[in-house]
Amino acid sequence: MTTPTNQKITATAHTNIALVKYWGKADQSLIIPQTDSLSLTLKAFYTTTSVVFDPRLSSDTITFDGVLASHDDQEKMSRFLDLVRAQADVSLRAAVTTVNHVPVAAGLASSASGYAALAAAASRAAGLNLSRHDLSRLARRGSGSASRSVFGGFAAWHRGTDDATSYAYPIDEQPDWDLGVMAVVLDQTTKKISSRTGMQRSVATSPFYPAWIEANEQDFDAIQVAIKAHDIESLGQITEHNALRMHALTLSAEPGFTYFNGATLAAIELVQQTRQELGGRYYFTIDAGPNVKIIGLRTDLETQLLPRMQAHFGAANVLLTAAGPGVTIQADNPTGKDLNS
Repeated sequence: MTTPTNQKITATAHTNIALVKYWGKADQSLIIPQTDSLSLTLKAFYTTTSVVFDPRLSSDTITFDGVLASHDDQEKMSRFLDLVRAQADVSLRAAVTTVNHVPVAAGLASSASGYAALAAAASRAAGLNLSRHDLSRLARRGSGSASRSVFGGFAAWHRGTDDATSYAYPIDEQPDWDLGVMAVVLDQTTKKISSRTGMQRSVATSPFYPAWIEANEQDFDAIQVAIKAHDIESLGQITEHNALRMHALTLSAEPGFTYFNGATLAAIELVQQTRQELGGRYYFTIDAGPNVKIIGLRTDLETQLLPRMQAHFGAANVLLTAAGPGVTIQADNPTGKDLNS
């Protein structure tokens, strides 16, 4: 049994973009994926969450951006807090305050930063001092991609076969090359088909799903070679092909569906056209939403693609960022003690 800190613990975690994606679970309850995956953590998009376990509370209280969480969100996050309570052997209820700097449910993986931050803050507030390995396993139980947001830079998620063997780990946390990422926000409304539903339908009904798993394994191995070599062309080509294959699963499901809209297709075409005309090194990817992310050499992104994207979609909807850090944890006390290890 651990002893809760009786302090408010605050954690910040950044979202990530999957370059080699996971799309489908082998175990729904434990969130064990069908494939390994690899991502890049982003500097500009992040979530800050504070947690305190309070003996005066009769139930968990959860606030998002100054507003009390919906009943469904409250229940989901309380179930996650139950995992922390069970691991720490405590029964106290928690007050949770979350501030999101990520458009929610629009394909920018706000759940990744959200559950990574919640896992870090809640576990430390409950008196646990988890290794990053074990923190990634805990975060995975809230959202699969959250396991990777525990780490900065390039991170991978080993699919494993059970709770103990499915975890994320760092590949290159501080990339020392001229990498940039452009996010083109095309729609911030909640998507009509959740990632969970989309995955289940794709796994169950797409005739191409077995081929997806085989191709993903090849992409996972090849992209690590590209990262080590700082080979942006190979990395980018793998990223694009992997994204298009994932979205082919949604189109080939029964009934078929897509996360794209007209603006998504226009953004893809603009990337391809500009790259062909100017010889730029930048490549698109799309997760479970309409928004487009583009990874490439920062110099090329800034000088070639950024002006065209801003002119087409509006400057406020195009953001250039870089690789981001892993999760950080701090106690809210007068000494400002840093709890990162």
